[in-house]
Amino acid sequence: MAEVGLAKPKARREVLLHAAAEVFFEQGYAATSIDAIIERTGGSKRNIYNEFGNKEGLFAAIVDQSADQLLSTLDVERLEGRDLEETLTAFGKHLMDLYTSPSVIGLYRIAISEAHRFPSLVKLFHEQGPGRATSRLAEVLEAAKERGEIHSDNCLQVSRHFVGMIRDNLLQAIVGIHRESANGSVVSAVDVVLNGIRPR
Repeated sequence: MAEVGLAKPKARREVLLHAAAEVFFEQGYAATSIDAIIERTGGSKRNIYNEFGNKEGLFAAIVDQSADQLLSTLDVERLEGRDLEETLTAFGKHLMDLYTSPSVIGLYRIAISEAHRFPSLVKLFHEQGPGRATSRLAEVLEAAKERGEIHSDNCLQVSRHFVGMIRDNLLQAIVGIHRESANGSVVSAVDVVLNGIRPR
């Protein structure tokens, strides 16, 4: 059992989210109970409900944590001094690492398996996870467009295409298909996007 009670608040939250994610992945969303999570982490129902509201809030926090890790690549401070190709490559590699990690594969499996029973859960997953990443990348592309680095009538759509090309590797990982080298896939996606939207 994780020592949740002995950790500082931020560390305690990290331990709780990690353990809760493991339970969700092992049992599925519908079968997971708050009691099962407490059995894994310690603590109390009251603490979980106070911080997350309910089971859906706890799942949302797990998704949000994964999205935060990804979006850190597109922080304004990290983009200073980088050209668009460098930015897309760094984002793509980070996205690839995250999409092929056990935690995100687990989240996707839950979203797919629970879609018919919990459509609001899947909507939440999309909005807080892939949707946030796509929107933030679109903002980066819009800024590059204003600087004259690219030409595109719809930066959001370009962003969706880019994220979709990277996400294909996640789908392969979920079904156990051997994928090409991560770096090769990212370089290819960057090349496709930039050669399609650079000024002619």
